[in-house]
Amino acid sequence: MASQTPAFQLEGVGLTRANGYRALDGITLAGRRGECIALIGPSGAGKTTLLSVLGTAQVPTDGAVRVLGQAVPAGASDRRLRALRSAIGMVHQAPPLPPRQRVVTAVLAGRLGLWPWWKSLASLLYPLDIAGARAVLDRVGLADRLFVRCSQLSGGQLQRVGIARVLYQEPALLLADEPVSALDPVLARATVDLLVQEARARGVTLVASLHAVDLALDRFDRVIGLRAGRVQFDLPAAAVDAARLQALYATEASTTTLPAPMGEGAADGSDASVRDGGAAALPPCC
Repeated sequence: MASQTPAFQLEGVGLTRANGYRALDGITLAGRRGECIALIGPSGAGKTTLLSVLGTAQVPTDGAVRVLGQAVPAGASDRRLRALRSAIGMVHQAPPLPPRQRVVTAVLAGRLGLWPWWKSLASLLYPLDIAGARAVLDRVGLADRLFVRCSQLSGGQLQRVGIARVLYQEPALLLADEPVSALDPVLARATVDLLVQEARARGVTLVASLHAVDLALDRFDRVIGLRAGRVQFDLPAAAVDAARLQALYATEASTTTLPAPMGEGAADGSDASVRDGGAAALPPCC
């Protein structure tokens, strides 16, 4: 159950790129501790940019940002940002994992920002918590890949290693940018369930961008619809109706329809080359 303590607060946040493009425009949002929030919207809506702002990777050009009780002003010191970022976990659509790095090292890197420098260096040379890495890899079905190099993994397996790294980190704020885009429908649902369960079990906030609208509606407490860098709606998942979804995705292909149920095909849980939100049978909007 979400507490009333805010995990983040955005007030009138906007972000204009060097070329004049307005990526975010007047975003005012707050997320409570323990809340699970899904971001949906067409390509280019600003979902990834919003997650980057929450993760302090990008500083907005206007507005105010507070994350985990700390203001994030432009020009904040690297030391201050490093301390804050160590409490934020980010699951990337394409995790930045060095190809020659072994999976165990990639997972243990989740705590490099929390360990003293000597322990971080030692772990890069020789894994210091093999049992801990194996435990989180087992949760994503990759315990048998512990000592494999990242270059030997599929795109879907790399995504799951990235999730395992964040699980090992145990952050206070969990962000996920299309975390199941390279997974088949069955595995995508199981992975989203894992992220939601982790957030609720530890009472931390989860904010995830998803193309799979049905996952957002089925698994999250709250759904935020973004379009052209602006919030179109911010509602409990049960209150998001067909009319709002159709309006949100009005710029997509003319064949856009509401999302179909997931779970068809790939019942063995193997990774598949699914590139649009992890659901091959879904329409372009999802």
